[in-house]
Amino acid sequence: MHTKEKTYECNECGKSFRGKSDLSVNQRIHTGEKPYECSICGKTFSGKSHLSVHHRTHTGERPHECRRCGKAFGEKSTLIVHQRTHTGEKPYKCNEYGKAFTEKSPLITHQRIHTGERPYECSDCGKAFSKKSTLIKHHRIHTGGNPMSVANVGKFFM
Repeated sequence: MHTKEKTYECNECGKSFRGKSDLSVNQRIHTGEKPYECSICGKTFSGKSHLSVHHRTHTGERPHECRRCGKAFGEKSTLIVHQRTHTGEKPYKCNEYGKAFTEKSPLITHQRIHTGERPYECSDCGKAFSKKSTLIKHHRIHTGGNPMSVANVGKFFM
């Protein structure tokens, strides 16, 4: 006889979680609460596991190794994406033309070609772009060649 696993649903976004602790971490994303602080650099995180993964940036620990080539990674998700270079797997496909990607974020950027979405707007002239990198390159016309000048760096990360 199978018993139905109890799940916990977030009232904010509707996602379901197997454990209360996973729900708590998700809820902190909505509230902005980040109670876990890195003792080395002071960066804060919403979940203990996120802090543990971050800590590897300081220690250089890379526990996830590719069995094919031996390259090691700090995060399992990065290893999974890397393994696709060996398998050729591209699980993220564009519904319009079938173009495939190894990761979700390039698919989202690609889909902006079809939707016309341009979420990155220049704070100086109002011109909008589909990619953040294109906005940064564009911004050089306003900064005299240095898009990351001290006066302008905050405009990109608000």
